[in-house]
Amino acid sequence: MIVGSIARRYAKALLSLGLEDQSQEALARQLDELAHTLGQSAELREALGNPIFPLSERKATMEALCTRLALTRIVRNFVMLLLERGRVLALPDIARELGVMVDAHAGRVRALVTSATPLGPDLEARLRVALEKRHGKKVLLEKLVDPTLIGGLVTEVGDVTCDGSIRYQMEALKAALLPAG
Repeated sequence: MIVGSIARRYAKALLSLGLEDQSQEALARQLDELAHTLGQSAELREALGNPIFPLSERKATMEALCTRLALTRIVRNFVMLLLERGRVLALPDIARELGVMVDAHAGRVRALVTSATPLGPDLEARLRVALEKRHGKKVLLEKLVDPTLIGGLVTEVGDVTCDGSIRYQMEALKAALLPAG
């Protein structure tokens, strides 16, 4: 079974728990924080994901981490289940899937906008309105600056990327003018 479908199954189960008491937003934030913490430490990933370490030690480490991050009982039980089933290293994928599901349930979508220079407030507002009109959902913008774009924007919403950068246009022009070879 592929990792994506496993992540979706676990995320869907956690989402259903969150929907029961309307805590899905908090669950997604906590799981994302835990995934971020794991992503920052190769030693922690090794300690939790390597079956050479006894399960009792891995559980104690995870419990200490959950306490330090002040995670709710639901999230603690969830990550302990992942640990017992040898799926704890899938946590970043599960957190990402859960975030997408929570956003979909709330009627919003996340967009990543990369520009050569920082977006001004007017352009950001116009872009947000255009994306909301296009997708029919509230748009949460994440902005990045990449001077190598030269100009223009690259917008990613879900699996769809729209590259309107000058760098892309120059590469396309170069490919059209120069013979392959």
